[in-house]
Amino acid sequence: MDSNAKSLIDRGNALFDKRQPIVTLWQEIANQFYVERADFTTVRSIGNTFADALTTSFPLLARRELGDGLGSMLRPKEKEWFFCETTRQDRVDTEGKKWLERATQAQRRAMYDRRTQFVRSAKQGDHDFAAFGQACLTVNLNRARDGFLFRTWHLRDVAWVEDAEGEVNEVHRKWKMFARDAAQMFPGRVSAKTVEKAEKEPFAEVEFRHVVMAAGNYDSLTIQRSKLPWVSVVVETDAAEIVEEQPSRGKQYVIPRWQTVSGSQYAYSPATVAALPDARLIQAMTLTILEAGERFTNPPLVAVRDAVRSDVQVFAGGITWVDMEYDERLGAALRPLTQDRAGMPIGMDIRNDVRDMIARAFYLNKLTGPSLSDNPQMTAFEVGQRVQEYVRQALPLFEPMEQDYNGALCDEVFDLGLHNGLFGSFADMPPSLRGQEIRFRFESPLTEIIDSQKGAKLLNAKQLLAQVADVAPDAAHVVDWSGAFRDALEGNRTPMEWINDPAKIAAMAQAQAQEAQRQQLLAGMQQSADIANTLGQAGKGFAGAAQQAQDAGMMA
Repeated sequence: MDSNAKSLIDRGNALFDKRQPIVTLWQEIANQFYVERADFTTVRSIGNTFADALTTSFPLLARRELGDGLGSMLRPKEKEWFFCETTRQDRVDTEGKKWLERATQAQRRAMYDRRTQFVRSAKQGDHDFAAFGQACLTVNLNRARDGFLFRTWHLRDVAWVEDAEGEVNEVHRKWKMFARDAAQMFPGRVSAKTVEKAEKEPFAEVEFRHVVMAAGNYDSLTIQRSKLPWVSVVVETDAAEIVEEQPSRGKQYVIPRWQTVSGSQYAYSPATVAALPDARLIQAMTLTILEAGERFTNPPLVAVRDAVRSDVQVFAGGITWVDMEYDERLGAALRPLTQDRAGMPIGMDIRNDVRDMIARAFYLNKLTGPSLSDNPQMTAFEVGQRVQEYVRQALPLFEPMEQDYNGALCDEVFDLGLHNGLFGSFADMPPSLRGQEIRFRFESPLTEIIDSQKGAKLLNAKQLLAQVADVAPDAAHVVDWSGAFRDALEGNRTPMEWINDPAKIAAMAQAQAQEAQRQQLLAGMQQSADIANTLGQAGKGFAGAAQQAQDAGMMA
């Protein structure tokens, strides 16, 4: 038995045991909002019926709409939603910005390759994030090492721990594989029992543990000598043997967390925490309303004893036999029980109010932008105020996903691609990017509104200049119009290939000034020549007039 393997298994077991109370909460949340994932504490067979204990699907639909909305708004496939930048973008020249733009396009193509399973994994992660407030994804190279591979793992099988700065620095994941796949993935390193299963029972499941942790916390001289920050270890659980141990440049795991509370490394979904009591209530209310509606459409009956001679047949075309001697002077032999229906509208109103609360809990009123068409005569100031109000209300929804989800995912992909030739050779990187920390800027409803304001501010500055130019002629020199125009173009996502380098712009401006100076000089020379020509013509005319006057005097 490997001591390192035994230590990793024990550490993982302790984390899984400590996490058990929140797993119970996840099961309850899944029962109400995400029945496809409702197997945290129960074992569900393939033939089990989903949502058989629910009476209304409204909570499921609310979670589904939020999960779908997160992906469609923050990662729309039809447009570029992330852009490579540096922490000091103002120090990057145009060539560096063009390289970053090409890197953005290369990373996007690599991520959306069909084999990477990025779209499917991101969708699964979005719904885990919406329901449970966190998700667990991995970013690796595929087995052929010619592309990325994205996977989303069940939260039931993953436990993690934070470091002193609140960052996840150790992840333990239970991993079940078919014996055949395990023998192929780790040839010659799995136990003899697994090899035997691979031959006789290829689809028998074998449990492994995948552990990624900071290299400084792992006791291995080989790993310490590598100088890489992380270590990835795969342990065969039953045999307690390490089948793979290698240093890693990246953490491999991306664990976005929505809302955390002090004292716990696990997060919560503000949506499901707020909607959970309403979800329980609406299930009970719907059952009550259904039972009441059934009583109104198929009311209970009152029958006179000994007057009804057969079973009561309440279905269409049914016949109920009544004693012919009963003359119904004391009332009908069979009649429906009168009920008061005044409570039905009240019940429907309460249910609609609960639906509205669930929709608000899931931010469904924040997934669309502010309405600007209800008042065609709205001023620009009013439009700006509505936009700012929308930004303030939507920040709690979009900001965690942009930073902890999209940001961490793109960082992991960029680092993995950079060291595996996705962006070409390091020697091709412009000097202004070397030593810079790469980060990502994201296209979302918030950033789109904020960045589009740069162009509006430029137009406002131009209008203000027009109003003061007559009283302050030097006001045109207050604003750096070229820089402002460049910022507006970049804010409008104008491709950097369309924008010239400032040095080239200066050279073009200098050439234009020289050309204007040359044209002015030529115009001056032409004007001087015209004057000389005019003077010459005038001189000739004066000389001719003098000669004519002299000839006239001689003749006289």
